[in-house]
Amino acid sequence: MPDFDTEAGQEQDALSLQARISQVIVRTMKDLYGRGPTHAKTFMCDDEYVFCVMSGGLTRDEETMIRGGAHDAVREYRLRFQSVIAPELIRRVEDVLGRKVVSYHSQVLFDPDRLVEIFVLDPSGEPPNGGA
Repeated sequence: MPDFDTEAGQEQDALSLQARISQVIVRTMKDLYGRGPTHAKTFMCDDEYVFCVMSGGLTRDEETMIRGGAHDAVREYRLRFQSVIAPELIRRVEDVLGRKVVSYHSQVLFDPDRLVEIFVLDPSGEPPNGGA
């Protein structure tokens, strides 16, 4: 049974890290969009990839535009805004992980509404800014 307890502890640590990543991404969205997602779940894959899937984060004007069929305009705006806030979002995620993010991508989906943030981590495990 000791192995099971160790594994459970490691799983709990991983869940805790995933929850912290979700929290920092949602908080960043709220800080910079004025409204943030209502649900978020973060997945880590192969110790190199972080995926945060969120729902409920569209602003009222974006929701109105989507009802009016302007999906492309909302997507274009979201992706452009995400490129502007990317350095801050990456910095906050690196702070939680203690690892360097080497690539980042954002996507917005409409049916159902989902926001997806994808982070690719430095496979060497290098801390951000060389640990400085």
